[in-house]
Amino acid sequence: MSDTHLRFRPVATEPAPVRAALILTSVAFLAVLLFAPLIVVFVEALRDGAIAAVASLANPEAASAIRLTLIVAALAVPLNAVFGISAAWFITKYDFRGKALLITMIDLPFSVSPVVAGLCLVLTFGANTALGGWLVGHGYPVVFALPSIVLASMFVTFPFVARELIPVMIEQGRAEEEAALTLGASGWRIFFTVTLPNIRWALLYGVLLCNARAMGEFGAVAVVSGKIRGQTATMPITIEMLYNEYLSVAAFSLAAVLALLALVTLTLKTLLEWRFADQLAASHHR
Repeated sequence: MSDTHLRFRPVATEPAPVRAALILTSVAFLAVLLFAPLIVVFVEALRDGAIAAVASLANPEAASAIRLTLIVAALAVPLNAVFGISAAWFITKYDFRGKALLITMIDLPFSVSPVVAGLCLVLTFGANTALGGWLVGHGYPVVFALPSIVLASMFVTFPFVARELIPVMIEQGRAEEEAALTLGASGWRIFFTVTLPNIRWALLYGVLLCNARAMGEFGAVAVVSGKIRGQTATMPITIEMLYNEYLSVAAFSLAAVLALLALVTLTLKTLLEWRFADQLAASHHR
């Protein structure tokens, strides 16, 4: 059989009606679960005009929620990036007992409810606990303050970077690092000149996913923040409060900002997927 025939051989052999039904089903699910809610958000946000939507965002509560969300993301994402790189390096470059258990523990936030995670933070750092009471007594409250929101966001997002880096670093192996070590390079020099250039696209991809989840997290943050207006209310929490108070334009305007941030993240994610796919293809070719 010729190479040309293999190249253009269809990957699916289902009849055309079956393929059409599958495509229509997928499109219908996307329309109902993704496109329709997005359209509703922007339509409701602009229901009273763009000026009213922008004015609602200038409200002190909305401005505080946007600022707090960005601060939390700016703190949680770099910390999780450091953890992800360290965990991926440790798991892929060393052989030790308990490696499978460590990988399972990294996946823990995927199986634990964010509400449960938030409750655990309250039970650990709350003012009624020994550690939390000591911190409050010395002027460093954790729960119902910025630290607890950052910790909750870190908990629900810390698997993303590690989970993106581990397969890439396993695929690349240890040969290049070992060669650099043989030539006398230090550990930091090996990391910055050999490892980091090889994982940069996977790292950026994981950081984007981590950032998107950190900005949109509700459950864990709702438990630890106390929902204090203008202080500990992030964008998702403020959206809920505004909607419950029938301030629809303000709620949907803030939701539109969050949706726009998500769409920007999705666009960057798609671009990185294309770039990352090229990198993987090149590594397989080598």
